[in-house]
Amino acid sequence: MRVSEKIIEGLLWLSAVITILITIGIIWVLLSEAIGFFRVVSLVDFLTEKEWTPLFADKKFGIAPLVAGTLLTTAIAIAVALPIGLTIAIYLNEYAHAGMRQVVKPMLEVLATIPTVVYGFFALTVVTPFLQTLIPRLAGFNALSAGMVMGIMIIPMISSLSEDAISAVPRSLREAAYGMGSTRLQTAFGVMVPAASSGIVVSVILAISRAVGETMIVAVAAGQQPRLTLNPLVPIETITTYIVQVSLGDVPQGSLEYKTIFAAGITLFIFTFALNNLSFWIKKKYQEKYD
Repeated sequence: MRVSEKIIEGLLWLSAVITILITIGIIWVLLSEAIGFFRVVSLVDFLTEKEWTPLFADKKFGIAPLVAGTLLTTAIAIAVALPIGLTIAIYLNEYAHAGMRQVVKPMLEVLATIPTVVYGFFALTVVTPFLQTLIPRLAGFNALSAGMVMGIMIIPMISSLSEDAISAVPRSLREAAYGMGSTRLQTAFGVMVPAASSGIVVSVILAISRAVGETMIVAVAAGQQPRLTLNPLVPIETITTYIVQVSLGDVPQGSLEYKTIFAAGITLFIFTFALNNLSFWIKKKYQEKYD
């Protein structure tokens, strides 16, 4: 083996080790601080209390309102992104000619490069006022506009990964469908999408994981009022928004209030870790099926 190849192999090994060590370090910081929090606050109260007011005089430490806010905005985002992203993927794969694909794909990538804080101000200053003309009861800060704009943000992820999954379907399936007299629409939705369903599900799960961890859009447009509700018209607070709120420096470091961000952080980590592993498991099963 040449010296250059050994150097490259060593650098790749070092990169892998650094990644693992960073992950272990993050988990260690979260766990060490979260354990200090749970020594004071019962895990049962943390999971079952219906109020989250650690910064108030009457302190309540129920994580449910933050989880509800996170899931609400994520559900709205997926409701927006999934039909649009899947439609784009089908169009690019089944209908668009090569020139159109060369135009549309870069435009989608531009959406992925826009800073999320810009999306947040777009939701607050453009989407919310527009929605208020249609829904007068809509609050200035709300889950609906934040979730909708978050959905726009994750459209490229769903469309790109779904398009790759559809492209990986054997061409023989498409030709067989055409040979049996199926139209292009029937082939797309009756053959190609079901055959690529595992890859499409993976793209949706990864998009959910991205939405769950989103910070700036919900911090700017959704508000900072933790409440256990499924009403998208009122202000809510997500886990990431609360972490930003406490991290601004107004809470003394080392206090119980400060340690709440690590308890919230470990909750968020569990959510994203579970979703990422679920997508990995589905992808693995999909590959084993066709190997």
